[in-house]
Amino acid sequence: MLNLLRMDLYRLARSKCVYICLAILIAISILCFGLIWMLATPEGRNAAAQIGMTATENGFTLSTSVSEPAEEGSILPNYNILHMFREIAMDGGGYTCILGIVISIFVCHDYNSGFIKNILSLHRQRWKYILSKILAAGILNLVYLGISFSCCLLLNGLFGGLVPLAPAADILLYISLSWLLTTAFAALFILIITLSRSTSAGILSTLLLGSGIAVSVLVTCTRYWGFQNWINYTLYVNQTNAPSCYSSTVDLKGYAVGAVFLILYSAAAMGILKHKDV
Repeated sequence: MLNLLRMDLYRLARSKCVYICLAILIAISILCFGLIWMLATPEGRNAAAQIGMTATENGFTLSTSVSEPAEEGSILPNYNILHMFREIAMDGGGYTCILGIVISIFVCHDYNSGFIKNILSLHRQRWKYILSKILAAGILNLVYLGISFSCCLLLNGLFGGLVPLAPAADILLYISLSWLLTTAFAALFILIITLSRSTSAGILSTLLLGSGIAVSVLVTCTRYWGFQNWINYTLYVNQTNAPSCYSSTVDLKGYAVGAVFLILYSAAAMGILKHKDV
């Protein structure tokens, strides 16, 4: 088991896709902080004006001549670094989609190359293969979350402290909850790939499920029969509505939802691989 995990982590560390998707996450953070800097600070608005962009209440408009910067005012009331981190990629499902693409390509490579046959010929207990993949996905997820949040902290400092820091307890609550929910998403993607053995199916399911499109379509259909409360127990809604601070035990519901789905999808993937030829 440990040898399988060590091998998966080694292959992830050498995968170009891992670094490309990490670069995308960092680039999104840089872009968002740069735009907020242009909107929220006099220096940023002056820089925007120099390149023909004029700050307005609704964002930027392009102009052919340099104009005076808008009146100084805060566009980030009651925002802290945790809110910025959420808005950049977490709440809309962008982070989940990027993580899912990496997992889909990584797992499908075993099927496309035939490498899985060699692995399972050496390890008769097939559940270890699935568990190794989920553990590797969880470790990669933790690394991605840590680097992404650290990047936000660094950018916030470089841009002059656009938003205040959040309490450490709130950061720990949100990061740990997001890790559990997105790792459960990763287990779902691994389950779909185990069924389909297709990179295209894995990426498509990642985009539909991770972005919330599938949930939105289903809840629209079930609303006609008055059966829409199930959406409150989905991974996507619990990730999007994850609490930024602890106020009551209700805020811990996401941990239960994430744990149940993580166990359920992992067990399903193990059962399918056990009874399916490779």
